Amino acid sequence: VNFVVCQLFALLAAVWFRTYLHSSKTSSFIRHVVATLLGLYLAFFCFGCPMMIITQKITSLAFEIHDGMFRKDEELTPSQRGLAVRRMPSPLEYVSYTCNFMGILAGPLCSYKDYITFIEGRPSHMPQSSENGKEEQQHERADPSPNAAVTEKLLVCGLSLLFHLTISNLLPVEYNIDEHFQATASWPAKATYLYVSLLAARPKYYFAWTLADAINNAAGFGFRGYDRNGVARWDLISNLRIQQIEMSTSFKMFLDNWNIQTALWLKRVCYERATFSPTTQTFFLSAIWHGVYPGYYLTFLTGTLMTLAARAVRNNFRHYFVEPPQLKLFYDIVTWAATQITISYTVVPFVLLSIKPSFTFYSSWYYCLHICSILVLLLLPGKKSQRGKSTQENVQLSRVKKFDERENSLGQNSFSTTNNVCSQNQDTASRHSSLTQ
Repeated sequence: VNFVVCQLFALLAAVWFRTYLHSSKTSSFIRHVVATLLGLYLAFFCFGCPMMIITQKITSLAFEIHDGMFRKDEELTPSQRGLAVRRMPSPLEYVSYTCNFMGILAGPLCSYKDYITFIEGRPSHMPQSSENGKEEQQHERADPSPNAAVTEKLLVCGLSLLFHLTISNLLPVEYNIDEHFQATASWPAKATYLYVSLLAARPKYYFAWTLADAINNAAGFGFRGYDRNGVARWDLISNLRIQQIEMSTSFKMFLDNWNIQTALWLKRVCYERATFSPTTQTFFLSAIWHGVYPGYYLTFLTGTLMTLAARAVRNNFRHYFVEPPQLKLFYDIVTWAATQITISYTVVPFVLLSIKPSFTFYSSWYYCLHICSILVLLLLPGKKSQRGKSTQENVQLSRVKKFDERENSLGQNSFSTTNNVCSQNQDTASRHSSLTQ
């Protein structure tokens, strides 16, 4: 209740902030002070100290300062170069960035440069989607009103909250480990309830993250330019894409659209900088950041295994199902079902938290997906080199790439770094190979 009340207060404060403390009407100093004081008040009233969001912001800023002031430009990736901070923030700027009222309770995380640009009211060159799906720079334009975007997101919040308060309580995740259910339910019934119960657990996250996004938009923060049709895009710091989550046909696609800003944070501070086993290190960091419950670690260990196995399956089989369209549709249906069950299977310990009920659940499934993932990694070959592929395979893979680019162009994040933290980054892989050699 405290959280919802504080966020609704923050929403009203955001409208007031944009209306009466707009950058054209008052100084950056006043905007920093007001944003900080309101944020600290909400934090102490609601939580005492919300460490997860502050941890993200502190570590992100630390790496951005390190990249901007202590590394050479040629050592940086394009995304690191764009986010690099070239001067040390003042104490007020630092506290305002980490503790402002718009994002202190539930985020979402934003880069320091984006936040300072917003506070100071400086125009920015926003990327615009071109006909081929790539980002192009466009001329400066005044920020439009966020009212339509805020209203739409508040509607999503209302529906998510309603679903959570009505349907979610009827489908508890804990019922998956009920002794009577385990003893009497058939395998199809177990799989169906597993999917439905985890589906019903997601709206509370949709509510919290969409409301946090709406608060930032209401304050005037989050504008990302215009699409090719001239429609304003208020998704600079959006944290999820519900349609893509629910229709995901791969583990990667699900994670690309779930808790987006945290995925970007993990990629920027860990995955891109790890010199060995970046996937494992990234999942371990995510577990530590979430807290000390054993279920978190069990979920992320399982997630590492599932991610590697899903990648191996996709690399070895996807290009055989690109054409004709009917075959691709069949492949999409099968992979959608497999992805939803695998995601549900993986995150059950995250919801149950404790170690005993988590192992009870996995035991009731005979650790089947763990075993299948291990077999996949042992039996399927690794990703083939371009030199060793036949002409037919190269043609098939080029078609796959076109399909992937078309799918990914539907909802790109503010930077070109929206790839999943666990996807193989070619630049990182090549650097890792050089270091190993």
